[in-house]
Amino acid sequence: MSKAGIPFDVARARYAQRAIASRVVEEDEVRAEEVRLVAGVDVAHRGARALAAAVVVDARTLRQVSRAVVEADVRVPYIPTLLAFREAGPMVAAIRRLDLEPDVVIVDGNGRLHPLGAGIACQVGLALDKPTIGVAKKLLCGEVGAWRGREAPVTLSGRVVGVALMTSRRPIYVSVGHKVSLSTAVSIVWKLTRRGYRLPEPLRLAHLAAVEAAHSRTASSG
Repeated sequence: MSKAGIPFDVARARYAQRAIASRVVEEDEVRAEEVRLVAGVDVAHRGARALAAAVVVDARTLRQVSRAVVEADVRVPYIPTLLAFREAGPMVAAIRRLDLEPDVVIVDGNGRLHPLGAGIACQVGLALDKPTIGVAKKLLCGEVGAWRGREAPVTLSGRVVGVALMTSRRPIYVSVGHKVSLSTAVSIVWKLTRRGYRLPEPLRLAHLAAVEAAHSRTASSG
């Protein structure tokens, strides 16, 4: 049931995901070495409110150069594999509020690494029409293959849909959101991950900003 009392239509959401999956582009709009500004975006919750934080990092220095936080009503229940319908809207609002335009957006969640190939990173990427990468902390679906160094492919129905990266003691799972190839997505995540940290810096800072906002009342409404 949505907040407004209207039942959330799961079947309609699945139909929308199939349409989203058909529109995702898995080709590079920008090369990894050309990327200068990268945004990370994450959502924390305070009761029935979502706090979405977007942080832009300079890819050369890994220093924060822009940040935006928005607050919005949570109108959709949490349903595994349908996270985008709950959190993509606040994420997009936070990114649009930034005063710098990122070259790439890293989303807390999956992209192609999703049962229908249409995770939240795909939905955010299509809404923004921008290169987008999904980075998840848990394996939603698929199987992790053999490790080669600190990387292992993640396959679903015989197709590689993501890559597990051992950035620290626990892996993260990288997948295409939109307008980027998987190999470039992996390269960008490695480039932006500080030694000793699990998450790439834009996403790590966005997570901290979202949690901070959830414990305060300073966010703007979105």
